[in-house]
Amino acid sequence: MSYSEHDAWNQRYRRGSHQSIEPDPFLVQAFEQYIEPEFPDGGTALDVAGGVGRHAIWLARRNWEVTLVDISEVGLEHAKKNAGRLASRINFVPADLDRFSLDPVAYDLILVFFYLERSLFPRLVRALKPGGLLIYKAYTIDQMNLPGGPSHPLHLVKHNELLRAFKRLRVLHYRETFRDRGLAEFLGRK
Repeated sequence: MSYSEHDAWNQRYRRGSHQSIEPDPFLVQAFEQYIEPEFPDGGTALDVAGGVGRHAIWLARRNWEVTLVDISEVGLEHAKKNAGRLASRINFVPADLDRFSLDPVAYDLILVFFYLERSLFPRLVRALKPGGLLIYKAYTIDQMNLPGGPSHPLHLVKHNELLRAFKRLRVLHYRETFRDRGLAEFLGRK
């Protein structure tokens, strides 16, 4: 049996990697400026490769029903524990996103933070409800010249790649940075 991504992530979570439950500042900013005004009473959200649940829990605390999908059962066990009483607002789904069936027109909000699977891009757009929002944050190719983070081109978006990938969405926010880390932040509405 070969060592898979599934095994690798289970091992990382067992060793205590990726344990933060603090939301990414981009989610907090996007929530205040775009998500809350559009969905003041919450809605349905998908947290792609959500790991220990930092974003799913943060949204559940704000009245969102969240589906958290991750390849690692160990990560999802941590997420359930981290969620505590909020676990009832989160659907924890152990799945390889390459094979995960995304229902069309199912979500008001989809979050993707630091997970890159290009074949997923069109499926994410189809899974959004009309008026739904997609938040995507990923490392860019600039990260190859900076310390830390991934350095293999398969795990890095090219300049403006997210703009091209999600051209069917109305861009509400887009930014690339390269000072300390090469990052792209995208927020679009269907």
